[in-house]
This record gives sequence, structure tokens and C-alpha cells, in this order.
Amino acid sequence: MIAKRERGKLERRLIAALTDACEQAKAEVVGFVWLTHCVDYQNFPASLVVIWVFDTDAHLASALKGGDKQRLHDLTANALVDAGVAIDSVSQHIDFDSEQSCQHTHGGDWQRRLRSRAARH
Repeated sequence: MIAKRERGKLERRLIAALTDACEQAKAEVVGFVWLTHCVDYQNFPASLVVIWVFDTDAHLASALKGGDKQRLHDLTANALVDAGVAIDSVSQHIDFDSEQSCQHTHGGDWQRRLRSRAARH
């Protein structure tokens, strides 16, 4: 388990590194709009998930079929290294979603959507 003080430092490093990855992806990947991460520090790093969010399901599907999926994996891997997080298989810690799907299933309430997602993992 990570001490509270260390959690805060790690969270700040994660946010900074993922923000850089997000800005790069917004410039390179059509339809990508933002990302977030979810983590339970009682089960870190196994519980860490980076969620890449697209504007529409169509843009998400297009990104996953093309080279953009690999680019997002690479950006995630680099961000985690920059944050000092060691993970064996980055692909197990990445998920994708869309604003359109959230609007359809959760009325646009991302907090509720992320809570329901965390309950599944």
C-alpha cells in the first residue's frame, strides 16, 4: 500500500504526464477529446486504468481500427514511464469510451459512468 503523502505525489505526476499525452493526442487523433484515469491506491498499480474518450462512437471505432490505437497505447506507456509507474502490459490498463455512449447510457453523467465502470473491474 502507498502512503498518503506518496499517493498525492504520484497522483500529481500521473496528472501531469497524462495531461501531456492528452494534448498530444488531441492534436493527432481525429475525434479524441479528453482522457481520465481511475485508480484504487490500495491495489496500485494493478487497478490503474487510463480511459481515452472520443466525441462519437464512429470516431472511436475508426481510431481503434487504424493506427491511432497503437499511438494511444504508446502515449499511455510513455506517460506512465514519465510518472514513474512500472506496468508490465500497458494494454491491460487502457480503455476507450465516447461522449456519445455516455450520453446514451448515463445521460452524460461521467461520474456515474466511471463509478459503474470501476464496479465492473
